[in-house]
Amino acid sequence: MHRVVALVRPVQSTFELGCAVEVFGTERPGMPRHYAFETCTETPGQVPTTGGYAITVARGLEALETADTVIVPGWLPVEEPLPERVREALLRAHARGARLAAICSGVFALARTGLLDGRSATTHRARAEQLGREFPNVRVEPRHRFLDHGDVATSAGAGAGLDLCLHLVRSDHGAAFADRLARHMAVAPHDEPSPVLDDGPDDGLAGLLAWVEERLGAPLSVDLMAGQLNVSPRTLARRFAEQLGTSPGAWLLTRRLAAARTLLERTDLPVEAIATRVGLASAVNLRRRFRAALATTPGAYRQAFRGR
Repeated sequence: MHRVVALVRPVQSTFELGCAVEVFGTERPGMPRHYAFETCTETPGQVPTTGGYAITVARGLEALETADTVIVPGWLPVEEPLPERVREALLRAHARGARLAAICSGVFALARTGLLDGRSATTHRARAEQLGREFPNVRVEPRHRFLDHGDVATSAGAGAGLDLCLHLVRSDHGAAFADRLARHMAVAPHDEPSPVLDDGPDDGLAGLLAWVEERLGAPLSVDLMAGQLNVSPRTLARRFAEQLGTSPGAWLLTRRLAAARTLLERTDLPVEAIATRVGLASAVNLRRRFRAALATTPGAYRQAFRGR
Protein backbone atom coordinates (compact mmCIF):
# COMPACT_ATOMS: atom_id res chain seq x y z
CA MET A 1 0.00 0.00 0.00
CA HIS A 2 1.24 3.49 -0.88
CA ARG A 3 2.46 5.22 2.29
CA VAL A 4 1.72 8.92 2.67
CA VAL A 5 3.40 10.78 5.52
CA ALA A 6 2.59 14.37 6.47
CA LEU A 7 5.48 16.27 8.04
CA VAL A 8 3.94 18.58 10.66
CA ARG A 9 5.49 21.26 12.83
CA PRO A 10 4.42 23.72 15.53
CA VAL A 11 2.26 25.70 15.00
CA GLN A 12 0.58 23.36 12.50
CA SER A 13 -2.12 24.71 10.18
CA THR A 14 -5.20 22.55 10.64
CA PHE A 15 -6.72 23.12 7.20
CA GLU A 16 -3.63 22.21 5.18
CA LEU A 17 -3.14 19.06 7.26
CA GLY A 18 -6.85 18.31 6.95
CA CYS A 19 -6.59 18.33 3.13
CA ALA A 20 -4.08 15.49 3.27
CA VAL A 21 -6.04 13.59 5.93
CA GLU A 22 -9.30 13.78 3.96
CA VAL A 23 -7.78 12.61 0.69
CA PHE A 24 -5.23 10.05 1.87
CA GLY A 25 -6.17 9.11 5.43
CA THR A 26 -9.96 8.79 5.59
CA GLU A 27 -11.66 5.43 5.06
CA ARG A 28 -14.81 5.71 2.95
CA PRO A 29 -17.52 3.05 2.77
CA GLY A 30 -17.63 1.24 -0.53
CA MET A 31 -14.32 2.65 -1.78
CA PRO A 32 -11.05 0.72 -2.00
CA ARG A 33 -8.27 1.98 0.21
CA HIS A 34 -5.06 2.68 -1.67
CA TYR A 35 -3.14 4.71 0.91
CA ALA A 36 -1.77 4.28 4.42
CA PHE A 37 -1.53 7.68 6.09
CA GLU A 38 0.37 8.92 9.11
CA THR A 39 2.00 12.06 10.49
CA CYS A 40 5.49 12.71 11.75
CA THR A 41 7.41 15.62 13.25
CA GLU A 42 10.97 16.44 14.21
CA THR A 43 10.25 16.06 17.93
CA PRO A 44 7.40 13.58 18.58
CA GLY A 45 4.79 14.52 21.16
CA GLN A 46 2.25 17.30 21.45
CA VAL A 47 2.19 19.67 18.46
CA PRO A 48 0.18 22.90 18.85
CA THR A 49 -2.06 23.93 15.97
CA THR A 50 -3.56 27.10 14.57
CA GLY A 51 -6.92 25.88 15.88
CA GLY A 52 -5.84 26.41 19.48
CA TYR A 53 -5.55 22.72 20.33
CA ALA A 54 -2.66 20.29 20.24
CA ILE A 55 -2.34 17.04 18.30
CA THR A 56 -0.31 14.05 19.38
CA VAL A 57 2.27 12.98 16.82
CA ALA A 58 3.97 9.71 17.75
CA ARG A 59 6.40 9.30 14.86
CA GLY A 60 9.64 11.17 14.30
CA LEU A 61 11.57 11.77 11.10
CA GLU A 62 12.25 8.05 10.75
CA ALA A 63 8.73 7.78 9.27
CA LEU A 64 10.03 9.52 6.14
CA GLU A 65 12.43 6.64 5.49
CA THR A 66 9.64 4.42 4.16
CA ALA A 67 7.24 7.07 2.79
CA ASP A 68 6.17 6.91 -0.84
CA THR A 69 4.72 10.42 -0.69
CA VAL A 70 5.70 13.15 1.77
CA ILE A 71 3.26 16.02 2.31
CA VAL A 72 4.44 19.31 3.81
CA PRO A 73 1.08 20.81 4.89
CA GLY A 74 2.18 24.40 5.36
CA TRP A 75 5.24 25.96 6.98
CA LEU A 76 4.46 28.85 9.32
CA PRO A 77 5.92 31.27 9.87
CA VAL A 78 7.40 31.07 6.40
CA GLU A 79 10.57 32.75 7.65
CA GLU A 80 11.23 29.83 10.00
CA PRO A 81 14.49 28.09 9.02
CA LEU A 82 14.38 24.46 7.93
CA PRO A 83 16.20 22.44 10.62
CA GLU A 84 19.15 20.57 9.16
CA ARG A 85 17.77 17.23 10.40
CA VAL A 86 14.50 17.88 8.59
CA ARG A 87 16.27 19.04 5.44
CA GLU A 88 18.43 15.92 5.34
CA ALA A 89 15.43 13.66 5.97
CA LEU A 90 13.52 15.25 3.07
CA LEU A 91 16.50 14.97 0.74
CA ARG A 92 17.03 11.32 1.67
CA ALA A 93 13.37 10.57 1.03
CA HIS A 94 13.54 12.29 -2.36
CA ALA A 95 16.77 10.50 -3.32
CA ARG A 96 15.10 7.21 -2.43
CA GLY A 97 12.28 7.97 -4.86
CA ALA A 98 9.59 9.44 -2.59
CA ARG A 99 7.33 12.12 -4.03
CA LEU A 100 7.38 15.42 -2.10
CA ALA A 101 4.34 17.71 -2.17
CA ALA A 102 3.93 21.07 -0.46
CA ILE A 103 0.61 22.69 0.34
CA CYS A 104 0.51 26.50 0.36
CA SER A 105 3.34 27.85 2.58
CA GLY A 106 4.94 24.39 2.65
CA VAL A 107 6.72 25.46 -0.53
CA PHE A 108 9.12 27.50 1.62
CA ALA A 109 10.31 24.28 3.27
CA LEU A 110 10.78 22.55 -0.07
CA ALA A 111 12.59 25.57 -1.47
CA ARG A 112 15.07 25.40 1.41
CA THR A 113 16.02 21.86 0.37
CA GLY A 114 17.18 23.15 -3.03
CA LEU A 115 14.89 20.70 -4.86
CA LEU A 116 12.96 23.54 -6.49
CA ASP A 117 16.01 25.30 -7.94
CA GLY A 118 15.58 25.78 -11.67
CA ARG A 119 11.94 24.67 -11.50
CA SER A 120 8.56 26.32 -11.41
CA ALA A 121 6.60 26.44 -8.16
CA THR A 122 3.43 28.06 -6.93
CA THR A 123 2.19 29.41 -3.62
CA HIS A 124 -0.44 31.79 -2.30
CA ARG A 125 -0.30 35.06 -4.18
CA ALA A 126 0.22 36.97 -0.94
CA ARG A 127 3.55 35.14 -0.50
CA ALA A 128 4.64 34.85 -4.12
CA GLU A 129 6.84 37.96 -4.11
CA GLN A 130 8.56 36.88 -0.91
CA LEU A 131 9.16 33.38 -2.27
CA GLY A 132 10.73 34.77 -5.43
CA ARG A 133 12.86 37.23 -3.46
CA GLU A 134 14.20 34.63 -1.03
CA PHE A 135 14.69 31.92 -3.66
CA PRO A 136 15.69 33.58 -6.94
CA ASN A 137 16.50 30.20 -8.52
CA VAL A 138 12.84 29.16 -8.25
CA ARG A 139 10.44 30.26 -11.00
CA VAL A 140 7.41 31.43 -9.03
CA GLU A 141 4.13 31.07 -10.95
CA PRO A 142 1.29 32.05 -8.58
CA ARG A 143 -1.40 31.86 -11.28
CA HIS A 144 -1.39 28.07 -11.08
CA ARG A 145 -3.46 26.23 -8.50
CA PHE A 146 -0.76 23.59 -8.38
CA LEU A 147 2.33 22.48 -10.28
CA ASP A 148 3.53 18.89 -10.42
CA HIS A 149 6.97 17.86 -11.66
CA GLY A 150 6.45 14.21 -10.81
CA ASP A 151 8.94 14.08 -7.96
CA VAL A 152 8.01 17.42 -6.38
CA ALA A 153 4.73 19.32 -6.41
CA THR A 154 3.43 22.58 -4.95
CA SER A 155 0.02 24.16 -4.48
CA ALA A 156 -1.17 27.73 -4.17
CA GLY A 157 -3.55 28.65 -1.34
CA ALA A 158 -4.77 26.15 1.21
CA GLY A 159 -7.88 25.33 -0.83
CA ALA A 160 -5.70 24.52 -3.83
CA GLY A 161 -3.98 21.95 -1.62
CA LEU A 162 -7.11 19.83 -1.85
CA ASP A 163 -6.92 20.05 -5.64
CA LEU A 164 -3.27 19.01 -5.52
CA CYS A 165 -4.00 15.99 -3.32
CA LEU A 166 -6.81 14.87 -5.65
CA HIS A 167 -4.49 15.40 -8.61
CA LEU A 168 -1.94 13.06 -6.99
CA VAL A 169 -4.68 10.45 -6.55
CA ARG A 170 -5.61 10.91 -10.20
CA SER A 171 -2.00 10.38 -11.22
CA ASP A 172 -1.80 7.22 -9.09
CA HIS A 173 -5.19 5.63 -9.76
CA GLY A 174 -6.83 7.39 -12.68
CA ALA A 175 -9.49 9.99 -13.28
CA ALA A 176 -12.44 7.69 -12.56
CA PHE A 177 -11.28 6.85 -9.03
CA ALA A 178 -10.21 10.44 -8.28
CA ASP A 179 -13.57 11.79 -9.48
CA ARG A 180 -15.41 9.22 -7.37
CA LEU A 181 -13.39 10.29 -4.34
CA ALA A 182 -14.05 13.96 -5.07
CA ARG A 183 -17.80 13.33 -5.31
CA HIS A 184 -17.70 11.43 -2.02
CA MET A 185 -16.07 14.52 -0.49
CA ALA A 186 -18.65 16.79 -2.20
CA VAL A 187 -15.80 18.50 -4.07
CA ALA A 188 -15.99 19.38 -7.75
CA PRO A 189 -13.59 17.10 -9.64
CA HIS A 190 -10.85 18.61 -11.82
CA ASP A 191 -9.38 16.53 -14.63
CA GLU A 192 -6.24 18.61 -15.09
CA PRO A 193 -4.26 21.36 -13.38
CA SER A 194 -5.95 24.74 -13.52
CA PRO A 195 -4.49 28.16 -12.84
CA VAL A 196 -5.35 30.33 -9.89
CA LEU A 197 -7.81 32.94 -11.04
CA ASP A 198 -9.17 35.86 -9.05
CA ASP A 199 -12.78 35.22 -10.02
CA GLY A 200 -12.51 32.46 -12.60
CA PRO A 201 -12.88 33.03 -16.34
CA ASP A 202 -15.19 35.89 -17.26
CA ASP A 203 -18.71 34.96 -18.26
CA GLY A 204 -17.96 34.91 -21.97
CA LEU A 205 -14.91 32.68 -21.71
CA ALA A 206 -16.57 30.43 -19.12
CA GLY A 207 -19.46 29.96 -21.53
CA LEU A 208 -17.08 29.08 -24.33
CA LEU A 209 -15.31 26.48 -22.19
CA ALA A 210 -18.63 24.83 -21.37
CA TRP A 211 -19.66 24.97 -25.05
CA VAL A 212 -16.43 23.25 -26.11
CA GLU A 213 -16.67 20.59 -23.37
CA GLU A 214 -20.07 19.56 -24.76
CA ARG A 215 -18.63 19.19 -28.30
CA LEU A 216 -15.23 17.56 -27.85
CA GLY A 217 -16.07 14.96 -30.49
CA ALA A 218 -16.88 17.59 -33.10
CA PRO A 219 -14.37 19.28 -35.43
CA LEU A 220 -13.18 22.27 -33.40
CA SER A 221 -10.56 24.85 -34.23
CA VAL A 222 -9.23 28.03 -32.67
CA ASP A 223 -10.97 30.01 -35.42
CA LEU A 224 -14.29 28.34 -34.59
CA MET A 225 -13.82 28.99 -30.87
CA ALA A 226 -12.98 32.63 -31.56
CA GLY A 227 -16.04 32.95 -33.79
CA GLN A 228 -18.23 31.64 -30.98
CA LEU A 229 -17.19 34.70 -28.95
CA ASN A 230 -17.14 37.04 -31.95
CA VAL A 231 -13.47 37.87 -31.40
CA SER A 232 -10.34 37.34 -33.47
CA PRO A 233 -8.13 34.28 -32.88
CA ARG A 234 -5.44 36.64 -31.59
CA THR A 235 -7.83 38.17 -29.05
CA LEU A 236 -8.97 34.72 -27.97
CA ALA A 237 -5.34 33.64 -27.50
CA ARG A 238 -4.69 36.71 -25.36
CA ARG A 239 -7.73 36.04 -23.16
CA PHE A 240 -6.74 32.39 -22.71
CA ALA A 241 -3.22 33.43 -21.74
CA GLU A 242 -4.47 36.06 -19.29
CA GLN A 243 -7.18 33.96 -17.65
CA LEU A 244 -6.06 30.36 -18.06
CA GLY A 245 -2.31 30.61 -18.52
CA THR A 246 -2.36 28.53 -21.73
CA SER A 247 -3.32 28.73 -25.39
CA PRO A 248 -6.72 27.74 -26.86
CA GLY A 249 -5.18 24.86 -28.81
CA ALA A 250 -3.25 23.51 -25.84
CA TRP A 251 -6.33 23.75 -23.60
CA LEU A 252 -8.47 21.93 -26.17
CA LEU A 253 -5.94 19.12 -26.51
CA THR A 254 -5.73 18.79 -22.72
CA ARG A 255 -9.49 18.43 -22.45
CA ARG A 256 -9.60 15.85 -25.23
CA LEU A 257 -6.86 13.78 -23.63
CA ALA A 258 -8.61 14.00 -20.25
CA ALA A 259 -11.81 12.72 -21.86
CA ALA A 260 -9.85 9.92 -23.54
CA ARG A 261 -8.31 8.89 -20.22
CA THR A 262 -11.74 8.68 -18.61
CA LEU A 263 -13.10 6.53 -21.45
CA LEU A 264 -10.08 4.22 -21.28
CA GLU A 265 -10.67 3.73 -17.57
CA ARG A 266 -14.46 3.41 -17.59
CA THR A 267 -15.30 1.67 -20.86
CA ASP A 268 -14.17 -1.16 -23.14
CA LEU A 269 -14.45 0.97 -26.27
CA PRO A 270 -11.74 0.36 -28.88
CA VAL A 271 -9.05 3.02 -29.12
CA GLU A 272 -10.32 4.03 -32.57
CA ALA A 273 -13.81 4.70 -31.18
CA ILE A 274 -12.40 6.68 -28.27
CA ALA A 275 -10.31 8.79 -30.63
CA THR A 276 -13.45 9.65 -32.59
CA ARG A 277 -15.49 10.43 -29.48
CA VAL A 278 -12.94 12.93 -28.15
CA GLY A 279 -12.28 14.62 -31.48
CA LEU A 280 -8.82 13.23 -32.22
CA ALA A 281 -10.01 11.59 -35.45
CA SER A 282 -7.94 8.40 -35.47
CA ALA A 283 -6.26 5.87 -33.23
CA VAL A 284 -2.92 6.87 -34.74
CA ASN A 285 -3.42 10.50 -33.74
CA LEU A 286 -4.63 9.55 -30.25
CA ARG A 287 -1.61 7.31 -29.71
CA ARG A 288 0.77 10.03 -30.87
CA ARG A 289 -0.82 12.69 -28.66
CA PHE A 290 -1.09 10.30 -25.73
CA ARG A 291 2.57 9.32 -25.93
CA ALA A 292 3.70 12.94 -26.19
CA ALA A 293 1.66 14.03 -23.17
CA LEU A 294 1.80 10.96 -20.92
CA ALA A 295 4.80 8.97 -22.18
CA THR A 296 2.66 5.86 -22.69
CA THR A 297 0.11 4.43 -25.12
CA PRO A 298 -3.67 4.29 -24.67
CA GLY A 299 -3.54 0.50 -24.50
CA ALA A 300 -0.80 0.45 -21.88
CA TYR A 301 -2.61 3.14 -19.89
CA ARG A 302 -5.83 1.12 -19.85
CA GLN A 303 -4.02 -2.06 -18.90
CA ALA A 304 -2.16 -0.35 -16.07
CA PHE A 305 -5.32 1.00 -14.47
CA ARG A 306 -7.37 -2.15 -15.04
CA GLY A 307 -4.68 -4.04 -13.15
CA ARG A 308 -4.93 -1.88 -10.01
